[in-house]
Amino acid sequence: MRSKWIEHKGKQIFYQDFSGIDIDRSEVVLKELDEVQEVVSQRPLNSVLVLADFRETSMGRDMFRAMTDSSNKTKAHVRKTAVLGVTGIKRMLANNLMSLTRQELKLFDEEEDAKNWLAQ
Repeated sequence: MRSKWIEHKGKQIFYQDFSGIDIDRSEVVLKELDEVQEVVSQRPLNSVLVLADFRETSMGRDMFRAMTDSSNKTKAHVRKTAVLGVTGIKRMLANNLMSLTRQELKLFDEEEDAKNWLAQ
């Protein structure tokens, strides 16, 4: 699993690492999503701080559906989600994801800014 727990300013953050994954490697994303769901769903409700990294990642509609399903399964356990690398078409997909799942995502350009916001 690429994703891992990190600490920032005394807070535990679940760093979901989808960075650098090409659309042709969708099996990598699906496997990572399954593993992420397992970790997050074992945590108490409204407790997980998530930093999702999509820098240098390309996504297609099949991946969007999988991410929507995953978000719906874990959102009750998530307190805050910061997202990196969402520009262009990915921004439109993120807005659609928020609308479909009713889960707020805060988009950031800089990792340090995202971690600081999560740690507040």
